[in-house]
This record gives sequence, structure tokens and C-alpha cells, in this order.
Amino acid sequence: MTDAEIIIPPVRNDSGEIAPEFLRAVEDAINHGDISELRRLVRDLHEADLADVIELLSHDERIRLIEMLDRSFNVEALSELDENVRDDLVEALPTRVIARAVRNLDTDDAAWLLEDLDEKEKREILKRVPKTERVAVERALHYEEDTAGRHMQTDFVAVPEHWAVGETIDYLRTEKDLPDEFYEIYIVDPRFHVLGKVSTARLLRTPRERKITDIMEKFDAIFHDGDDIEDVARQFERYNLVSAPVVDDSGRLIGSLYIDDIVDVLEEEAEEDMLGLAGVHDEEITSSVWETTRARFVWLLVNLGTAVLASWVISLFDATIQQMVALAVLMPIVASMGGNAGTQTMAVTVRALATQELGRANLWRVVFREVAVGLLNGMMFAVIMGVFTWWWFGSDQLGLVIGMAMVVNLLAAALSGILIPLALEKMGADPALASTIFVTTVTDVVGFFAFLGLAAWWLGLG
Repeated sequence: MTDAEIIIPPVRNDSGEIAPEFLRAVEDAINHGDISELRRLVRDLHEADLADVIELLSHDERIRLIEMLDRSFNVEALSELDENVRDDLVEALPTRVIARAVRNLDTDDAAWLLEDLDEKEKREILKRVPKTERVAVERALHYEEDTAGRHMQTDFVAVPEHWAVGETIDYLRTEKDLPDEFYEIYIVDPRFHVLGKVSTARLLRTPRERKITDIMEKFDAIFHDGDDIEDVARQFERYNLVSAPVVDDSGRLIGSLYIDDIVDVLEEEAEEDMLGLAGVHDEEITSSVWETTRARFVWLLVNLGTAVLASWVISLFDATIQQMVALAVLMPIVASMGGNAGTQTMAVTVRALATQELGRANLWRVVFREVAVGLLNGMMFAVIMGVFTWWWFGSDQLGLVIGMAMVVNLLAAALSGILIPLALEKMGADPALASTIFVTTVTDVVGFFAFLGLAAWWLGLG
């Protein structure tokens, strides 16, 4: 049977996951040292698919896969790996493999690959890289990780302002040292300051004799190399940018940002916020047991402290609870409703802060809206729980108490859900990372205190 006749298992199943059959085939080829079979299996894989396969392999299998593939290994897959697997491989792989990856990757991806290595290892790898690429990567590594300079690519197309359209087209056709893909052409003055841009589509539809400046457009945004990359990503999203120039402090064009890199930034930001709300900010699915335990322990310890505080509030009313067991049955309902309502408000607030949709201009309008929502929900659930409690325990007085407690706690949930993230951001803390525990503490403490306190006062218990 010829190579073409051998059926390769599908790479992904109907759910979009790496198919177990394909993964087993790769593992079998690695374990049996079958280089030709391994190459046949991964030959046509996209780098993102190959990265997903690598992440599912054991440490030893990952190393053997790359060694067996040798020069046929698609080094661009290294830029698609999550951080833990990337660091694991970079430390274990030969210098020549990493150097080949640096030569073939975009500047920002190459810097990402090398950023956590010590200086000696970086120098050893960069010695094997041609001078042009080496200088670009070294410059990228000088920038902070979350800046536009670190994420920019130094490959871009720029032409002088005095050129005509025909000259520009001829340049694009004959110049060999241009990016493989580009969407816009930058127009620069003699000092290399950017004046405007022209899309390739508009360039090709314009007569050759027209000046390039006649058809150029002004930029929606120009970024400085020190700009925060999350702010940059929000402007890409706001203005629907495909690419954008990056300039240094003197305004000189030094690089370009592209939408494919910005999409990664937006995805990482959303992922960080989602994980932060659960107190697992830096955790990856490939993290070790110790790394995962350490990351979760701190916030679980803080949560323990807040839980003790809520229990202490309950202990203040132990005599009240002893006189009416129904209070112990109903307490979790009040706290749970407040916690869920607070989490809803907090999630909306954290997202609005992350996307810069919440600021001084609309702060109090949003606060009043959340208070109104909390009050309305509190009143509706007060009626529902009041009637339910009267039916369950046969006490209209107890129904009235839990109804009042529900209004108080849902109001507290609304206020804490918006004011706590705002306060944390004002203090320079990450609102996504710390808000959940504090909001839950407020709703638990207020819920228990309101319900048990009202019961002791209204029902004459205690």
C-alpha cells in the first residue's frame, strides 16, 4: 500500500478537540521510533494543530517528537504553545532548534519564545541568528512584556511621500526584502515620520501617474513603543484596525502592529479576567500540581478568613437561632441570593472597566441603575420568599422578616458589586482578581446580619 493510500485518522473530532485516535497514532509512532510514520502524520498539520498535539503529549514525548522530525518540524508551532509548555521545551531543546525557530518566527513571537531564558542562553541562541533578525529580536526584548514595542513587528512597507502610485507598485513587485503579507503601505517623510497610509486594494485600483499622497488616508491611531498593549488592543477593537504603525519618542516609524497579534492580546485579557474572577489568575491547564496548588492556596486562605467573619456574625445570634430552627433553614437562601446578585453586578462592572466603558462621565448613572435594579429585584424576591416562607412554616411574621432581609441584601449586593471593583481599580489592584471574595463577604455578612438581626428584633427572639 502506498503512502497516499494509508488513511490518516482525522486530526479533530466533531467537538473540535484533537481526536484520540490521531493522538494515539502520533504516540505510537514516537514510541516505536517510526520517523516516516510520524512525519506522514504531522506533515500537513497547521502550526496551531501541531501545538495542540504537543500539549497533549508527555514531556519526553514532546522532546522525541521534535528530535525525530528534525528539520521538518514546523517551528512556528512553538509560538502557539501555552507558556508552561513553551518554557519546558525551550529549556530542554538543543540551541540549534531554538535558533532555527527564532530565524523563522515574527519578531514578537521570537521575543516571546526567548523572554524567560537567562542572558547566557539568550546570547548562545542569538549567536546562531543572522544579524538583521538578531538586532530586531534584541530590540524587542528590551521592551516591557505588555508594551506595543514588544508586540510590534519590524517588517512593514513604507514609501516616501514624493513617489507616484506606479513607482510604489514597481517597488512592491521588485523589492525582495518585504514582509510575506501586508495590508497597508505607510507613507513617510524624509525623517521617517508617518504621514498616512494606503491600502493595497486602493493602490492597485489607482492610475500609475497619481501621487501616493493624493490617495493616502490619515491614521485612526498611531502608537508609541511604550504604550500599554491592552490599551492598544482596545483601540484596534474600537476603530476596526487591521494594522497600525508604531513610533518611538521622536515620532520615527519603527514597527507595525497587526490584527492577528492583537486578537491574541484580546483573548488573553478576556481569559485573565475570567480566571481572575475565580482567583486563579496565572493558572494554565498544563500547570503542575505544585504550581496550581500554590496559585489557589492564597485566595482560598483569604476566603477562609472571610468565611470565619461570616460565621462570627452568625454566632452573635446563636440564642435567636436556638429559639427558631426555621432561621437556620432560611439563612443560606438570603446569603446565596445576595452572593449571586453581587456576582452579576460585579461581572458587568469588571467587564466595563476592562473595556473602558465605565468612567467618570457615566459612573453615577451606572451606580444609580444598579441600585434601582437591586431594589426592584429585592422587592420582587421579597414577595416570592415571603409567600413561600408563610406557606412552608405557617408564619406570616417570619415571611415578612425574610422579605425585608432580601431587600436589604440585594441592595447591598448591587452596591458592593459595583463599588468594590471601582475601589480596587482606584487603589491600583486588579478588580477581576480580588473582587469576588470581597463582594461575597459583604453579601454574606449583610445577609446574615440583616436576617438574624431583624428576626431578633421583629419576632422578639434572642
